[in-house]
Amino acid sequence: MPYINLKIVGKLSQEQKQKIAREFADTLERVAGKPKNATYLVIDEVDGQNWAQGEKFFG
Repeated sequence: MPYINLKIVGKLSQEQKQKIAREFADTLERVAGKPKNATYLVIDEVDGQNWAQGEKFFG
């Protein structure tokens, strides 16, 4: 059972989330032989104020 936790700065539309889920599931099925219905995906939309690279925050 693949479990994916995607953290991304900002908000995604439902359509974008659906496309991302489809791409991850397709890739795991094609590359690892995992059935699509066995793949779990959690998307954490993080405010830029809470995400930094080095000393620079994105918010």
